[in-house]
Amino acid sequence: MEKVAEFFKVSEKEFLSSGGTPETLNGVVLPRRATKGSAGYDFFAPETFTLNPRETIKIATGVRVKINRGWVLAIFPRSGLGFKYRLTLDNTVGIIDSDYFNAENEGHIFIKMTNCGDKPLTVEKGKGFAQGVFLPFGITVNDACETERVGGFGSTDKSF
Repeated sequence: MEKVAEFFKVSEKEFLSSGGTPETLNGVVLPRRATKGSAGYDFFAPETFTLNPRETIKIATGVRVKINRGWVLAIFPRSGLGFKYRLTLDNTVGIIDSDYFNAENEGHIFIKMTNCGDKPLTVEKGKGFAQGVFLPFGITVNDACETERVGGFGSTDKSF
């Protein structure tokens, strides 16, 4: 397997500015695979949360990722939670670009989800709730983009 990325915690300053606490940041667990055959890196809840039917939550994971050029991290709900609770990401699939690591918010990964099911979902602190898969991508032959990322989430559409 080609090694294409490395996970880090965001700084305490960044985590606190996103509403987190120092205690929660100390408990952040970096994503990891459950088995050697797993494609997905599990993201773990930094705090216990309950999501009632039709409720939405935005989780500051405390995680950032340095990704090699030509790769992207795609974020999905954990399969079991999607199946049992109809847990969905609000943007269907989260895409973390390789240059997000250098964003003003340190590339802090946020995951926004909705419980589309009919029963409450509780995820305990330290339990997996989402997963990320590294995927290669290509560009067109006539691509001439030279723009550098400055902002964080939602900033790339402002460069046109």
